[in-house]
Amino acid sequence: MAFADKNIRADRAPPALAAARRAVDRSEQSGSTAMVLVVAVVLVGAALFFLMIGRDNAYPYVIGLLASLAVCGVFSLFAYASGILRFASEDNRNDFTKAMVDSAGEAVVVSDPSGRVLYANPAYLAMTGASGDEDVRAVERAFTGAPEVSEAIYRLSQAAREGRRHQEEVRRAEAEDARWLRLKVRPMSGEGAGRIKGGGRASVWTVEDITRDRQSAESAFETLQKAIDFLDHAPAGFFSMEPSGDIAYMNATLAGWLDHDLTEVGPGGLALADILAADAAALLRTVPAKPSEVTTATFDLDLKRRSGEALPVRLLHKVAFSADGTPGASRTLVINRGRSADSGDSLRAAEVRFARFFNSSPLAIATVDREGHVGRANPIFARMLAEVAPATQAGPRSILSLVKDSSRPALTQAIGEAAAGKGDLAAVDGALQGNANRFCHFFVAPVDDPEQPGEAAIVYAVETTELRQLQEQFAQSQKMNAVGQLAGGVAHDFNNVLQAIIGHADLLLMDHKPADPSFNDVMQIKQNANRAASLVRQLLAFSRKQTLRPQVVQLGDVLSDLSMLLRRSLGERVGLDMIHGRDLWPIRADVTQLEQVILNLAVNARDAMPDGGKLTIRTANVLAADIARHRSKDDPVDMPESDAVMIEVTDTGTGIPDDIKQKIFDPFFSTKEVGKGTGLGLSTVYGIVKQSGGYVFVDSEVGRGTIFRVFLPRHVESAEPAVPQAPPVALQTPSAPAAMLVAGESEAGAEPADAQVAAPPASVEVAPPTPTAIPPRDDTGAGTILLVEDEEAVRAFASRALASRGYTVLEAGSGVEALEVMAEHGGTVDLVVSDVVMPEMNGPTLLGELRKTNPGIKVIFVSGYAEEAFKNDLPEGQAFAFLPKPFSLKQLIEAVKEQAKG
Repeated sequence: MAFADKNIRADRAPPALAAARRAVDRSEQSGSTAMVLVVAVVLVGAALFFLMIGRDNAYPYVIGLLASLAVCGVFSLFAYASGILRFASEDNRNDFTKAMVDSAGEAVVVSDPSGRVLYANPAYLAMTGASGDEDVRAVERAFTGAPEVSEAIYRLSQAAREGRRHQEEVRRAEAEDARWLRLKVRPMSGEGAGRIKGGGRASVWTVEDITRDRQSAESAFETLQKAIDFLDHAPAGFFSMEPSGDIAYMNATLAGWLDHDLTEVGPGGLALADILAADAAALLRTVPAKPSEVTTATFDLDLKRRSGEALPVRLLHKVAFSADGTPGASRTLVINRGRSADSGDSLRAAEVRFARFFNSSPLAIATVDREGHVGRANPIFARMLAEVAPATQAGPRSILSLVKDSSRPALTQAIGEAAAGKGDLAAVDGALQGNANRFCHFFVAPVDDPEQPGEAAIVYAVETTELRQLQEQFAQSQKMNAVGQLAGGVAHDFNNVLQAIIGHADLLLMDHKPADPSFNDVMQIKQNANRAASLVRQLLAFSRKQTLRPQVVQLGDVLSDLSMLLRRSLGERVGLDMIHGRDLWPIRADVTQLEQVILNLAVNARDAMPDGGKLTIRTANVLAADIARHRSKDDPVDMPESDAVMIEVTDTGTGIPDDIKQKIFDPFFSTKEVGKGTGLGLSTVYGIVKQSGGYVFVDSEVGRGTIFRVFLPRHVESAEPAVPQAPPVALQTPSAPAAMLVAGESEAGAEPADAQVAAPPASVEVAPPTPTAIPPRDDTGAGTILLVEDEEAVRAFASRALASRGYTVLEAGSGVEALEVMAEHGGTVDLVVSDVVMPEMNGPTLLGELRKTNPGIKVIFVSGYAEEAFKNDLPEGQAFAFLPKPFSLKQLIEAVKEQAKG
């Protein structure tokens, strides 16, 4: 305690007393006593030696000794003059630096690792109460006392031993008035540190009294706390926002209004979007930039409480801009304009209601001057302006920056007419800026507000992008349906023409042998008619009116069987990579038609890679939840959320431009040269996939390639037993069975479709070959057949063909006429062969009327349409056979023969 009291007295010592103390300096190196003794002994020994040998004999030695000493003295003088030799006290002393440290206001002390003080300036002696060299102590011993001080001294000593810098601030509470000290330690370094005795590992300590600085800081902190307390409990809200949108500060009043905790405010805490709707937050960023100025704007908005309730407020938003117009942190005063705040003031309440209507409107609203510069705007308009045309320069924003150049003249004219006082202006349809195809309707009305002389018009904007997309989709759907109906109608009528050509060619072939000169000409007529029939079948595929033969198949097996044909079709310059998905679900589809879909897509991909490339066919299961993720980004058609199997065909070709992409599924649309394509390849794909209950989408990027994705619904086996079916119809080979008996709700047989014209035709095998020879079939028969056909040429061919095989043929040109023939001949008719589409009465209606009087009558329908196109018009449980047009003579005879047997 005596030393502590001594320190206290020293701390309170006047500056004059501290300056009167002399610094303690033990850094000077003392001379060597041993060397002095050695020199003295040598000189005494030399004198005794001279006495012993006598004066006469000692004379030469005395002269030699004196000469040696003289030489040493001369060389020492030269060494001293050149600086080689210096005295120890002069080498270690620097009077200027020592005087500077001696007069320093902060205490400085240098000590070695053992705690011995090498130097201490007068300020240190005064602070520690030391009088001089006798009682000076190192920092470790001088500043001890309270535990927190001792811990700080220990950390400083540890740093000194490790040779690193360290700093601590401690509070000495032993005195009547507590004092704060800042203690620093650093290793002694420099050019002359090694020449000082003990200076190589010495540490420099500085002790500074910072009590006054601490008192000033505490006083400023208390003042700041009072200011914050005043701001927190002010009757108005306040918050500060960073340019990033984070709220840096919010007072307690505003936090209480919004039911937020003040601990949430700060980095990573509340953002502007947490207390304002997204559109309203965009409105705050529309303050016109004024470089190097501070701008204040007023907004009437609704803040968002934690519970989601709205709080009507007025914001006085102040933003400082830098020299380049970049906004800095903002300061915003919030005035509560809720019911309690506006009670008794009807004018203010009406203003609040208008502001809420204005800001909550789903329409984008803004006022503009004659040049189109935006004055006031609601949040929706502010968001649209920020999204479409971000600010690129300081100053007020223009509404004309929202639209493209092509739309600006009409909008400028509308604003000018509104500024002139004209009303009932027509809406302006404008294209918004940006790469995306976005559109907007602008409704412009005049405004006359004496308080706002700069406002010339008020503009209401309604974005119509989604509406336009829906209109385009609807128009595209209508176009596809119309084209499909047209294609189906053309195919039906053309089938009748082809039926007559093929039928009469068969009749001619009956009378001409292969050796006949006209035989080849008739064969050419029939072959070209069959080629035309193949094109008609593709039209029917597009119009989804062809006959399918669905069955449960494994897609992996289909692709494996098709791989060889695909490689031959692609050629050597296009590589094929097939990636099969694991455990693919079964699908229900017509195998031949499915192969045609894949082959058509592969051939189109090959044609898109004239310089070679790679074609990848990938299959995968797609869960219902993932359907939307695989949908094309350019085709917003909604697919049902159900499990599906995907076929993805990817090429590395030239890609499809956007303007062509909308037309690729149109029939007869082709980008190939004349004579190299029919334009029915992709339309056939579209029709087959749609008729199979699936979807097809395309994604393409010019220069990078195209991806076609086909989705076919997953087939799930039902518990009901399958209805047995008769062998299906196949018209591709003459040896195929001619018709299929359909009973109840069983699926109809189907004709296989041809592949795309550019691709090799897919062969269809109807029956497996047998090793035993098949005897010639007898196509003759007997019985009465009622032939109902409105096309005279088709009816003439069928009548002659059946009559040539021994049948009695009764002809009728319509359904009504057929009923009259049946009434006349009674029960003599064994079979009815009828067209489906006829004037006055169609085939299904005729069947219903016939079954009323002849329940067991057998009927064969012939049509160019698919069986599903009319089967739904029949009563449930009706049995009939179906023969697609165009058919050959042999197929007609086989169908009639088969029904006659049954």
